[in-house]
Amino acid sequence: MARGPGAAAGRNGTRGRLWWPVAAVLAVPIVMAPAALGVLVAAAAGEARDEPGDPRQADCAEALAFGGARLPAGAHDARCTVRTWLDTEYEAVFRMPRRDVRGWLRATYPDAPESGTASCVPDSADSAGPADLCLDLGLTEGDGNHAGRVPGSAAPGFGAAAVQVEVVYEGPDRALVTFTAFTV
Repeated sequence: MARGPGAAAGRNGTRGRLWWPVAAVLAVPIVMAPAALGVLVAAAAGEARDEPGDPRQADCAEALAFGGARLPAGAHDARCTVRTWLDTEYEAVFRMPRRDVRGWLRATYPDAPESGTASCVPDSADSAGPADLCLDLGLTEGDGNHAGRVPGSAAPGFGAAAVQVEVVYEGPDRALVTFTAFTV
């Protein structure tokens, strides 16, 4: 059978019509990949931006347990946060009766060195004023300040590597306590 110019055109025309839907289906992932990658990068940048600089509210029992402590009797106005990224840092800020501070620290860390002002960090922009009492305690084996116990019950097998307690006496009867427990 002889084929004329019309027969060849019909056959190529059918091939041409079949190729475009296949090309469109194949082009969708190629076009969508950069968009999906952009969404993932933006989400990761948002998480990275939020994580290290922005503490989140935390349960105070969890924050103190991370450093092997409990909220003392008579504590009030407690505010607690957690900050996680490469490390974990819990902070608990609360007020308590001034007369009970040293007893609470001794009961919480019986093997710790006596608290005083030697380990206090000079005033910083976020401190409540000059500290009247501080405890800087490393809680890992081999640390010179090892307290003789492993703290932390926030998650099984995890806990703080160090605890810092700063106390500012706000008057004759009240103390502001900043408790920080963190991994390093």
